[in-house]
Amino acid sequence: MSPFLVAEGVHKSYRTAGAPIHVLRGLDLSADRGEMIAVVGASGVGKSTLLHVLGGLDRFDGGAIRIGEADLSAMSDAEVVAFRNRNVGFVFQFHHLLPEFNALENVMMPGLIRGLRPAEAEQRARTVLERVGLEARLTHKPGELSGGEQQRVAVARAVAMSPRVVMADEPTGNLDPVTGAEVHTLLMDLNRDHGITLVIVTHNEELSRLAHRTLRLQNGKLH
Repeated sequence: MSPFLVAEGVHKSYRTAGAPIHVLRGLDLSADRGEMIAVVGASGVGKSTLLHVLGGLDRFDGGAIRIGEADLSAMSDAEVVAFRNRNVGFVFQFHHLLPEFNALENVMMPGLIRGLRPAEAEQRARTVLERVGLEARLTHKPGELSGGEQQRVAVARAVAMSPRVVMADEPTGNLDPVTGAEVHTLLMDLNRDHGITLVIVTHNEELSRLAHRTLRLQNGKLH
């Protein structure tokens, strides 16, 4: 079986007033469908940049990235956006929920953006919020939820449209150990029960030990 997520010779630099900053230097990665990979490394080494280019949030300068049969390097910007919206979910350290909307409405957003009928988007959102144990908190706004509940809503939003891969950037970095462990369990359950491929950037040693593989980003490459 061919790998599901493949990066080959990926380069990414940022232009500044001075010399360009080379973040990714011919990086390679291969992940199977349903695999959970933890990426560790020093602060500022480019771990978030890696997730952004793998998931299509940011374009890369050279090399190739494939998810399934799709080649991101061959797509236009508009095609990457459309592909990302259908196939990739993101979870960040800070939940980035819209404060004026309740949990159900926040999780409905990806479906509405995709063009689903409101009733279908709502049903998807209800189903996934029940899956993460928040069926009693549907009408609560983010400010009325605990930190762990907010992050569970963020995870629900990331998976509401049944993505093929989820990129998680320090998903428990803003949580206390007990709440963080709950989010760890949730991510593992989604990986195991639904075959979602997970790439998780983390400083949390416990979370990295739960992954199928742990890779270190150093000098622009994974080791």
